[in-house]
Amino acid sequence: MGAMERVIGTDELQSGERRSVFVDDIPALVIRLGESWHVIEDVCTHDGQPLTTGEISDCSIACPRHAARFDLRTGKALCMPATEAIRVFRVEVRDGAVWASL
Repeated sequence: MGAMERVIGTDELQSGERRSVFVDDIPALVIRLGESWHVIEDVCTHDGQPLTTGEISDCSIACPRHAARFDLRTGKALCMPATEAIRVFRVEVRDGAVWASL
């Protein structure tokens, strides 16, 4: 496991918002849902497109291109055309910031 890396301050996002960041040089997406924070690799496993602008609902994100949906907690692919999970980063919230690592 990599070292924890500070990715964003907890006051920088409101619930339902997201921000593109890098974790260990990997494009990632930080998503805040209420007091829950999720950091996922920002790439659809179906066709390699960014998930950045995908619709978020029920703790999942949809790829804006072909509507593949992924669970934000586990990365699991929830519907076709994706069959492979996305990578989910380990998250810690401390000292007013969100920290993440693989």
